[in-house]
Amino acid sequence: MEEKEFAARCQQALSRIENAIEAAADQGADIDFEMQSGILEIECADGSKIIVSPHMIAQELWVAARSGGFHFRLDDNQGWVDTRTGESLDQRLTEILKQQGQVALKLS
Repeated sequence: MEEKEFAARCQQALSRIENAIEAAADQGADIDFEMQSGILEIECADGSKIIVSPHMIAQELWVAARSGGFHFRLDDNQGWVDTRTGESLDQRLTEILKQQGQVALKLS
């Protein structure tokens, strides 16, 4: 995949995550986010952070959280998929935010 297409697909995914976080915050969740230079930083109520960032060379989306680091590769049939477990980005990020931030995120 060309870099320009990869960047566009990453931006779509990050925008979708931002929208879900905004919706959760509108419903009372104590969560905030900031997007800088294409990197999404999510701050939980306890001050801990979850970082979602594109890695252009590997063509992956990387997620850093208390529970570890996760790499997701784009599969045209399944979307963003964890390179180790096959779990979707939506599933993993929902679980991370539930555990780390006590936030019920709806990513779908």
